[in-house]
Amino acid sequence: MERGHQTLFTVLREHSRLNGASPALITVDRTVTYAELFEDARGIAAGLGRKGIGKGDRVCVLAQNSVEYFELLGACAGLGAIVFPLNWRLSPTEIAFAVRLAEPKALVVGPGQIGQLSEVDNGALEVRAVIGQSGAGDFTPLSEMLEAAAAPEFEVGGNEPSMILSTAAVAGVPRGALLSHANLLTAAEQLRTALGLTASDRHLAALPLFHVTGLGLSLATLLAGGANVVTEGFDPPQAARLIDEHRVTLLASFPPVLSLLLDARKAAGAEWNSLRYVLGLDAPEVIRRLLSETQADFWTGYGQSETSGVVTLGSVKERPGSAGRPLPVARLRCVDEADVEVPTGEPGEIVVQGPLVFLGYWRDADATDYAARHGWHHTGDLGKLDEDGYLFYLGRKPEKELIKSGGENVYPAEVERVLMELPEVAAVCVIGVADATWGEAVKAVIELAPGARLTSEQIQEAVARRIAAFKKPRAVEFVERLPRLPDGKVDRAAVKAAHA
Repeated sequence: MERGHQTLFTVLREHSRLNGASPALITVDRTVTYAELFEDARGIAAGLGRKGIGKGDRVCVLAQNSVEYFELLGACAGLGAIVFPLNWRLSPTEIAFAVRLAEPKALVVGPGQIGQLSEVDNGALEVRAVIGQSGAGDFTPLSEMLEAAAAPEFEVGGNEPSMILSTAAVAGVPRGALLSHANLLTAAEQLRTALGLTASDRHLAALPLFHVTGLGLSLATLLAGGANVVTEGFDPPQAARLIDEHRVTLLASFPPVLSLLLDARKAAGAEWNSLRYVLGLDAPEVIRRLLSETQADFWTGYGQSETSGVVTLGSVKERPGSAGRPLPVARLRCVDEADVEVPTGEPGEIVVQGPLVFLGYWRDADATDYAARHGWHHTGDLGKLDEDGYLFYLGRKPEKELIKSGGENVYPAEVERVLMELPEVAAVCVIGVADATWGEAVKAVIELAPGARLTSEQIQEAVARRIAAFKKPRAVEFVERLPRLPDGKVDRAAVKAAHA
């Protein structure tokens, strides 16, 4: 069930040979067959190769989903170049930081994202391309790089680097998880097998490709020879119609995607008779609504970018409240602080072994070694296993606090770092609070300096100016003094107990 010898390029080449006339990508205005997808991926690889892009070079992509994005992923896999998909919801400062971290030779951008490059040093790039038919500034259309000549012949092994995905900003500084071709394709193969995907399946590729879940389901669909119904952004009325129009069978969802889709389905009178699976996370009442209003099942799992996506998976009907059971190629256990496995039913840190575990953090050997201590990947998450092997997720370890808001990861330390730069703020504690729409929302509890004055709006604006707007606090509470631990640090547990 592993895909250690393949890359996305070889997968597309094989489908082109065997199923060339079958649809691979479907948009609102065209259908791209596997033969066309492979030929364009090979042509872009040839063009990038002529520009000097080769094995190990980084290619940053700041764009919404499109046919060209998929073609670029295939091209880079053929060249052995490392793709770094950037979150287009980030601020210009965060995007510039990510580009500096990657040190790319090429930057490919969507037409709607060029304005977010104001702090990026374009002069250091050898290739600057824009997705679409027309250029902008010194960015040339990616389509103009497509060449009929054969792509450079690189021997790209499955265990070589393929992609960098943004991950934990635990200490306030974002990191990149380096994944191999085998990581990504083995994870996709696990999804394909678990869900029983075939060439008749259609995946609504609305979740961004910078998100490991959206990427994983898209790759699983391609492995099965099915088609991805590609949408540039999330438009609930349009998505509700596309599910019926193209007989979509699966999609991914994080709050509030599913509730908005169900509302749009009802308003449009859509049937959704083809939909079999929705994968992701959501509130119990939203999941119950899906199960009662449609014939689809809701599957959930546990995973992270460092594990190439989910390592456990299961239907919510199997063991309500759980994150499913480990996939066949994943070894998973829960351990105590001494890395000793805890008894069944007892909480511990989730650790993972197997071919889904990433290569390491990009240019951060210390973090890589610490996460991989004793031969297991330490996730920083807490969980427990029941007697049947189902995993129950219990949250992050205190030092790796995480807020999951609408499918996006928000790390309190990152928001706290921004707020502590304000001279009026003496201390701050950022926590997650339950939210009916987003699942979890960001809340800042703030102790102001003596005599200082700030409003909630000023706090929110300060965060949104520096980092992505989805990270700004949706609630702000001012207190006379935050509780402290004996060492003087803010007592996060006490703040949660009093203000969450």
